[in-house]
Amino acid sequence: MADKIVILTGAGISAESGLGTFRDEGGLWAKHRIQDVATPEGFAHDPALVHGFYNARRAQAAEATPNPAHEALARLQRDWPGEVVIVTQNVDGLHEKAGAEVIHMHGALDSALCHACGHRWPAPPEMVVGEPCPACGAGAGRPDVVWFGEMPYHMDRIEEHLLTCDLFAAVGTSGKVYPAAGFVEEATFAGARTVELNLSDSDVSRIFQEHRVGPASRIVPEWVAALLRGIPSCA
Repeated sequence: MADKIVILTGAGISAESGLGTFRDEGGLWAKHRIQDVATPEGFAHDPALVHGFYNARRAQAAEATPNPAHEALARLQRDWPGEVVIVTQNVDGLHEKAGAEVIHMHGALDSALCHACGHRWPAPPEMVVGEPCPACGAGAGRPDVVWFGEMPYHMDRIEEHLLTCDLFAAVGTSGKVYPAAGFVEEATFAGARTVELNLSDSDVSRIFQEHRVGPASRIVPEWVAALLRGIPSCA
């Protein structure tokens, strides 16, 4: 039985809660170029556009509720006799709403960051251009979200967990964005078993030892239930 489980979650786990992925047609992302709303250069060029985009995402996430996949992972973290570490690429806060503790490698929509002094504080529902920092007073507030070209948060902690886990699982990830796409290789190198739970194959599916395909709201609760029953083939 696996003592320590590390789980990486991506946008696919939140899709059934009404929060779209990069590739969904008609969603927020489909209306903007990534370089315009998810890069430091985009923010420097048009901060009003970027704030408007993340204000809309923040409002959408605030209305969303966890689905059975989020709830199942929270249950696993609560009931597993060993350690369960959840690392998420998502910024929507749905894991926390379900009762889980997570490592946010890409930041969080409900947090603001001062790019002058590095102070963080709870983001208001509507951030504006020149958002004042409560610590230094500079009008340098931005969404506390990791953009393309920036270093993800907590990488040292994540690396340590990957190198000491017995089971690594990826849920709802595309395998396109690094460094997260390389986590399965690191866990494999460390001797962990690996499983991918996804709606379809990802760019790194071939590296995983086990695959479960289907909607996250179905396959994640099934997988968690099997783990908690102690079925040897699932641990």
